[in-house]
Amino acid sequence: MVELIRTNDIVLISWISSILAEEGIQITLFDNHMSILEGSAFAIPRRVMVYKDDLISAQNIFESAVESRGGDVGYFEYPK
Repeated sequence: MVELIRTNDIVLISWISSILAEEGIQITLFDNHMSILEGSAFAIPRRVMVYKDDLISAQNIFESAVESRGGDVGYFEYPK
């Protein structure tokens, strides 16, 4: 699996999960429990992961969806 984005915005995670599921792309959430244990400082972001074969499609779907909302979807980072 490869990282699509990282964020602690649970609404954004739910949204991206939904839009990708509509296209048949499954996500897996890494570091969810670590992020919860760490508390509210947001030092450990959750990583939204997809299968390597789905990465380009997932990126295109996500970027298109973000664009359609005028870029206002919450805070996230792309992998470094």
